[in-house]
Amino acid sequence: MFCTPRRAARFRAGLLVRAALALASGIVVYADALPACAETITGRASIIDGDTLEIHGQRIRLHGIDAPENGQSCEAGGSPYRCGRRAALALDDLIAGRTVACERTDTDRYGRAVAICTVAGADLGRRMVEAGWALAYRKYAADYIDAEDGARAGGAGLWAGTFVAPWDYRAGVGSASEPAASGGCVIKGNISSSGE
Repeated sequence: MFCTPRRAARFRAGLLVRAALALASGIVVYADALPACAETITGRASIIDGDTLEIHGQRIRLHGIDAPENGQSCEAGGSPYRCGRRAALALDDLIAGRTVACERTDTDRYGRAVAICTVAGADLGRRMVEAGWALAYRKYAADYIDAEDGARAGGAGLWAGTFVAPWDYRAGVGSASEPAASGGCVIKGNISSSGE
C-alpha cells in the first residue's frame, strides 16, 4: 500500500487520537508497536548511475546493491570496457521510461533516500544483481546474495570478466586492468577448474 500525503496525514491524526485515548485510559503506548506509513516516492526516473536514480529532484540509492562507479573500467574477453556506464545503461533499460515506485527504507550519509524501487512490480535492485551489473551490498543488507550467486554462476554482466568490487574501487584499488593495491582484490568471473 502506498503512503500518499493524505494517507500519511490521516495516519498521524489517528495516531494522535489513539495516543490520547490510551493516555486517558492509563495505558502506556509504545510508538514502535504502532504501524508506520513509509514514504513512497513515485514518478519518472533519471538515471544517475547503476545504483542511483532521481525522481522529482530527489536522489535515491537502491537498497542493498552496489554497482560500478561511472568512471570505473572492467575487463571482458581481454578488453577493457566502461562497466560503470554499462551498469547505468542496464538500469535505464530495466526502467524503460516507465513509472518507478520507491519505498524508502533509510537515508544514507549523503542525505539520499535509500529505497527498494520497483517498476511494474519488479524489484530493480534484484534485477540489477541478477543481470550481473550490480553486487549484493552485504555491508548493509543480505537481500540479494542469492541473486548475486546466480549471476556469478551464470557469468552474467560483470561476472563475464574481471572487475574490482565498487566498494574497493572507491577505496582506491583501481581498475580490473591494474594490479590490485594493498589488500585489494580483483574479482574474476568465470574461473576454470585450473584456476584461470
